Amino acid sequence: MRSMSRLTITLDDQLHQALKETAVRQRRSIGSIIEESLRLRGIRTYESAREIVSRARAVSGLEQNEALALAVRETRQLRQEKNT
Repeated sequence: MRSMSRLTITLDDQLHQALKETAVRQRRSIGSIIEESLRLRGIRTYESAREIVSRARAVSGLEQNEALALAVRETRQLRQEKNT
């Protein structure tokens, strides 16, 4: 079993209510919804991100700096598309 950390956050009342309602509707915990949201947003540890870049570089034939630059560009583009 992996270790879990506790976190206290402050949310807008309406967002908190929506989160609770979603958890009930989906029969999931609030924590699992938040974790999924963070993963979908691309939140990763530095080591995890480097691992992804390393795997991509291995199959693409790109040098490390090229692969990293490509990953940064694509991540920024994806985030911009999500925000529009």
